[in-house]
Amino acid sequence: MTLKNSPNESCKNASVNCESSLYDEFLARLIEQHTHQREFNIDCLIELYFSMSSLSKFEQLDRLKSWLDSFRPLSPIIVEELKKLYDVQFTCNSNTIEGNTLTQSETELVLSKGITVGGKTLIEHLEVIGHKEAIDYVESLSQQKQALGEWEIKQIHNLILRKIAPEEAGRYRQLDVKAAGTNYLYPAHYLISQLMTDFINWLNSETAQNLHPVESATVAHYRFVSIHPFRDGNGRTGRLLMNLLLLRAGYPIVIISNQQRNSYINAIAYGQNNSDDVSQLVDLVLSATKSSLIETLRLVVTATDSRGKGKSFYQEMMAVLDN
Repeated sequence: MTLKNSPNESCKNASVNCESSLYDEFLARLIEQHTHQREFNIDCLIELYFSMSSLSKFEQLDRLKSWLDSFRPLSPIIVEELKKLYDVQFTCNSNTIEGNTLTQSETELVLSKGITVGGKTLIEHLEVIGHKEAIDYVESLSQQKQALGEWEIKQIHNLILRKIAPEEAGRYRQLDVKAAGTNYLYPAHYLISQLMTDFINWLNSETAQNLHPVESATVAHYRFVSIHPFRDGNGRTGRLLMNLLLLRAGYPIVIISNQQRNSYINAIAYGQNNSDDVSQLVDLVLSATKSSLIETLRLVVTATDSRGKGKSFYQEMMAVLDN
């Protein structure tokens, strides 16, 4: 006797088949488009979609994230590929902002092969290893639901510096410091304990939770680096903390590139000298988040494992191609 599928199973199978055909049709259209316009890619398609809409920058991020969510859960092979990509890119750019001279390809060699690059210092190699370990820790924290505290932040800092300056790793500074290149004087060291308590209270408050996740993560980064609780490693710790908050909100790793270094530093300085106006920094992080979401989608939407997923993305992109 042949058992028939239940109505629910039949509907589910029909839905999967429909989404699989959307995937196949989308790839066919991409190939056709590429034949006529070789420089055309998914980035162009997404930007064309937004040029035809009136969405704000925050709304664009929400749309991009909703498309990414439609492909979840991501397959293990996609997750592995994204991790390899962002481990290298995030580590290289975050360290380079702080003066590390290892290139992205050299950073990849250090992380994947354990190779020592000639002409580079031992400290530069250890910065790469420490940052990668801190990323792993942040990713594990992002899967947990408990409130963040000073202990977690000290652990992030410890992983960054323990191979370079073990006596300072995870310990608040014991002297006063001034921002390099500016006249901004960071808070006195004897105020750090209370300032960090206040920061953690804000971080876990409704006020922070009610902000858009990208804005909240950006403000957290700004507030942390403006306290400057450690003697060194505050920038890298702050960018890791920002990404921890973004990962918890379902975003991919967001990278502030070394090419944006001056704009990034100037945006922080602008806030510090203008009553904590973080508008420039928020705008910069919005742009970086958009780039990260598009880069992630670029990998995800054409992967074979994405067949049967992403209905909303394929439908909206096909509509753009039809215009």
